[in-house]
Amino acid sequence: MPLSPVFPTDFAPLRLRKDEDRRLRAGHLWVYSNEVDVEATPLRHFAPGQPVVIQSSNGKVIGTGYVNPNTLLCARLVSRDPDHPLSPSLLVHRLNVALSLRERLYNRPFYRLVYGEGDGLPGLIIDRYGDLCVAQITTAGMDRFKEDILAALQKVLKPVAVLWRNDGPMRELEGLERYVADAAGTVPDTVAIEEDGLRFQIAPKTGQKTGWFYDQRDNRARLDRYIANRRVLDVFSYTGAWGIRAAVRGAREVVCVDSSTAALEQVKVHATLNGVSDQMQIRQGDAFEALKALREAHERFDVVIIDPPAFVKRRKDFKEGSLAYRRINEMAMQVLERDGLLISCSCSQLLPREALIQVLLQGSRHLERNLVILEQGRQGPDHPVHPAIPETDYLKTILARVLPA
Repeated sequence: MPLSPVFPTDFAPLRLRKDEDRRLRAGHLWVYSNEVDVEATPLRHFAPGQPVVIQSSNGKVIGTGYVNPNTLLCARLVSRDPDHPLSPSLLVHRLNVALSLRERLYNRPFYRLVYGEGDGLPGLIIDRYGDLCVAQITTAGMDRFKEDILAALQKVLKPVAVLWRNDGPMRELEGLERYVADAAGTVPDTVAIEEDGLRFQIAPKTGQKTGWFYDQRDNRARLDRYIANRRVLDVFSYTGAWGIRAAVRGAREVVCVDSSTAALEQVKVHATLNGVSDQMQIRQGDAFEALKALREAHERFDVVIIDPPAFVKRRKDFKEGSLAYRRINEMAMQVLERDGLLISCSCSQLLPREALIQVLLQGSRHLERNLVILEQGRQGPDHPVHPAIPETDYLKTILARVLPA
């Protein structure tokens, strides 16, 4: 008869109500506060981030993880293996597993190394920029293991420098301080990176997210076959990842539009680095206003790229956000040539792919144009999707041909 698993003494039991273990046993990793048996294991007795042994209602062990009694999503399952509970050694193992995938995928050290639940480390994001790692901890449970995460990174990768980019809004929900700080070594203000032979500079301490959007890499590569000798409009361009690629791959002219003057200055830097300054134009301003001005000036483009920030951040934003997606994409179609390519993206995980497609269909029909979908993309394989957690499958990219009716 097998022995019962023995866990470290600081792993308190967290017991679920009857039948509330079904989602976990089906593969999910999250526990909500209304699923906990608060009579057997009162949530108020736990400290934020405390390691726990998650049990079904009869006391049978499901696995180990951590709890935050102050949040609706109150616990996350990290390990189902009783011989390998949440621990420093498990962190090293999971990092090695994550690294082995990326080393098969990429021949240069520029990628997302850890993508939360997709890599078995909920609450942790790590992006690799050569010898620099930028890490984000979003939960109290992972925050307790901060020093162990740093030690695991140094053991597995031996980076020259590590940056804590712990300034996301999720930390406030978890009761954590928001900050940016060097964790190891000295992190420079700018770092050189590569993407498919293109050269860029990122600002890891001040740029959006961790400094670069690796999730769109494969979708940007889809652009290559459509772009030769085309006039391209890149809306919400940020520092020009889409637009610079278009220019390098043969577009005759690229116009980048963004509200940030600093981001557009970086577009100029990237254009110089890649030898395409003569092909690039920049326009600073609100995306909606810029599209309106281009339409009124009768400007037309062969390709329009719409890659906005999330318009649907909360469920209550769905109606208003959907209308924003409809409006921005319809305005994009109004500046497309008669036979044009629209690349429409959404990083709103609360907006289903079908809803984005419906938005595009409605916009095209309102303009009495025909739209057909050529390709669909999602985040790249360095952002692996957990099949039980649809929230990990957030990015939608649609490449659509827009024709006269």
